Amino acid sequence: MANNKNAEAWAEAKKRCRLNAADIQKAKELGMSPKSLIKNIPSPKQQWKAPVKVWINELYEDKFGDRTVKTPKKIEKPKQQEKPVISDIIDDEYLPF
Repeated sequence: MANNKNAEAWAEAKKRCRLNAADIQKAKELGMSPKSLIKNIPSPKQQWKAPVKVWINELYEDKFGDRTVKTPKKIEKPKQQEKPVISDIIDDEYLPF
């Protein structure tokens, strides 16, 4: 039951703070709770306060450096050369017939 409440709390924080899965993972690695994320949502009067997403990313970079989860890049296949047309290789002048 407690596990379900915790999952619901993280889902609520993800929704209200406009976070993605990577941001939630960073917050968990920093030891934050969903309540602390929701509590730090800036109100309209707090224009000096960064959004929670930016705040988490700044704290994560300060603590761990630039250790971001990198997605594997798509491997591009080498482009195949176009097959030469026979008429390009052999001129009509050199044909015996």
